[in-house]
Amino acid sequence: MTDPLSSALKIAGSGLEVQSTRLRVVSENIANARSTGDTPGADPYRRKTVTFGTELDRASGVDLVKVKTLGVDDSDFIEEYEPGHPAADANGVVKMPNVNMLIEMGDMREANRTYEANLQTVKQTRDLISQTIALLKASQ
Repeated sequence: MTDPLSSALKIAGSGLEVQSTRLRVVSENIANARSTGDTPGADPYRRKTVTFGTELDRASGVDLVKVKTLGVDDSDFIEEYEPGHPAADANGVVKMPNVNMLIEMGDMREANRTYEANLQTVKQTRDLISQTIALLKASQ
């Protein structure tokens, strides 16, 4: 039998790790929201995605959250009419990345809140461990 507080720390730690990855991917998407191809008609930056899954930690017997896949969004690119742009095709149309800033900002907010929740779990668990040690010391 494993210690429930140690298990809680492992679970919250895995949550911190995956949300860090999610924030990194969201920041890449935001940074490349206007990155077009180099040549006329070339494909621009394609939005990246993160999929989570669970993985059993055999040592503790708990399910931890892990990054299952880092993928790409296969939705259509946005087309804008900009005849003077270096990546414009013969009709003056430029393929723009399939990054929607509202979706990215929502993902960033959710990842941030989830990260903070996991961090609070770590803090609370550490406090409980400290209180338990203090009680054990006082009882001797």
